[in-house]
Amino acid sequence: MTIALKLKTLSLAVAVAAIGITGPAMAQTVMKLGWTTSDGAKDPYAIGARAFKEEVEKRTGGKIEVQLYPNRQLGDEKDMVEGMRFGTIDAGIITNAVVANVAPAFQLNDLPFLFSSEEQAHKVLDGDVGQRLGKELESKGLYVLGFMEGGFRNMINNVRPVVEPKDVGGVKYRVMQNPVYIDMFSSLGGSAVPMAWGETFTAVQQGTIDGLEIPVAVISSNKYNEVTKFLSLTNHTYSVIELLVSKRNFDRLPEDQRKAVREAAKAATATQREAAYANVKELLADLESKGMKVNKISNPAAFRESVKPVYDKFRRPIGSDLMDAALKAVQ
Repeated sequence: MTIALKLKTLSLAVAVAAIGITGPAMAQTVMKLGWTTSDGAKDPYAIGARAFKEEVEKRTGGKIEVQLYPNRQLGDEKDMVEGMRFGTIDAGIITNAVVANVAPAFQLNDLPFLFSSEEQAHKVLDGDVGQRLGKELESKGLYVLGFMEGGFRNMINNVRPVVEPKDVGGVKYRVMQNPVYIDMFSSLGGSAVPMAWGETFTAVQQGTIDGLEIPVAVISSNKYNEVTKFLSLTNHTYSVIELLVSKRNFDRLPEDQRKAVREAAKAATATQREAAYANVKELLADLESKGMKVNKISNPAAFRESVKPVYDKFRRPIGSDLMDAALKAVQ
C-alpha cells in the first residue's frame, strides 16, 4: 500500500470515528429543568420532574436529554420564571402563586376552597379553563405543558391546632409572595408574612414566624415536622404546580420534537398526579409517627364564609368571565 493510500485510509477512519463519537452528541438537545424543593422520592415536584425526563427521552429517542436541577440550583421560583421568559433557563416546575405574579389570571387557582377534590381540579384544569390560562401565559414568553399536583395545602404552626377560623388569628404564617394568599390569611385573622421559600425553614426554626401553609408531601420531603408541632388539614387551596417551558427555547425545537415533548408532558402529568395522591395517606401516618399533631377542621363552611371577600377582590384581575367559568365548572 502506498504512503498516499495509507494516509487516505487513515483519514477516512478518523473521519468515521469522529462521526461516531460526535454525531449523536451534536444532534442531542439538553433541556435543563429546575425546581426549588428536594429531589426526594415522594416530593411532588421531583416526581413530576423524573416522570417528564423519562417520557421526553423515551419519546424523542434520546434526541432531547432532560437534566434535573432540584433544591434551588437554578434559583428561586421567581428567578426561574424570569430565566425562562428570557430563554436563559429551559424549563421549571413552578408553584402556581409565583406564576400568578406574571399572569394574574392564574390567581384563579389559588382562590381558597375553590376545588373540593383532586378529581374536580383535574377536570377544570384539563378543560377549557386550563386552555384559557395557558393562552394568558404565552404572551409572557412561557408555555404551560401540564398542571401537576402539589396536593391540597394545609396549615402547620407552633402555636395551636386550627379547628375553627378563629384559631388562625394572631399566628404569623409564612405565605408565598402573592396577594391572594396574603388576603386569605388576613380574612381569617392571621398575620401573613410574605417570604421566599429558601428563607422559610430557618425562619420557622428561629421563631421569626410561627408556621406556614404547605402540602403534606412538601412538609415531609423538606422535614418541616422537625420544626413545627401542629398540622391542621384545612385543605384550603388545591396546590397547582405548573410544568413550564421557555417559549423562546421551545419554539426552536423541530416540530416533531415539540409534539413529542407535549405528549410526554401530558403522560408525565397523569403519572405525577396519581403518585402524588397515593402518597398523602402514607405521608400523614409517617408525620404523626414522628410527633406531629394532626387534626381536621370542624366546619369547612365557616372557613369558606370567612374568605368570601377574597373572591370579590380578585374577580377583576382574574377576569369575570374566567372566574364564572371556573365556578360553574365546580358547581
